[in-house]
Amino acid sequence: MPDRVNLSRRGLFRGRLTSSEPQVQLPWSVAWPDFVADCTRCGDCLTACPEQILIKGDGGFPAVDFLRGECTFCGDCVTACKAPVFRSMTEAPWQYIAHIEANCLASAQVFCQRCQDSCETRAIRFSPMLGRVPTPSIDTASCTGCGACVMDCPVGSIRVGAPRSEAPT
Repeated sequence: MPDRVNLSRRGLFRGRLTSSEPQVQLPWSVAWPDFVADCTRCGDCLTACPEQILIKGDGGFPAVDFLRGECTFCGDCVTACKAPVFRSMTEAPWQYIAHIEANCLASAQVFCQRCQDSCETRAIRFSPMLGRVPTPSIDTASCTGCGACVMDCPVGSIRVGAPRSEAPT
């Protein structure tokens, strides 16, 4: 018999299903509290995504998993959804950007530029340094937060998150 009780599972059976906000919400989605209130967790957005990057996240709510691929901002998830959980597609899909973590191979003086190669908008650039491996930087104005760089990083040092309004400048 297990020593610990999974309180989130207990909450599910008592009808008090709650979910923590995912690191990256779906493109064009409304604010998290409104999304949770109106999303039916039907899965239509998951099956509509041609890139297959949407997964059932915490509480059964859809979430983006960039380890599966990149978001092309096609809008199929928005079109497939019958619930009022998305903003107009004329707005920006989201304000997320990519962030490079300290475990990047360049910080260990290992040459790798896979993230730059996968970045269609060329938001990731490498600054040459005399006698050192070039280090990456992200042009936040060009980064769409599509996540193409996340899957291609061999050490998992890139994440997408932190809306631009909250990102350090």
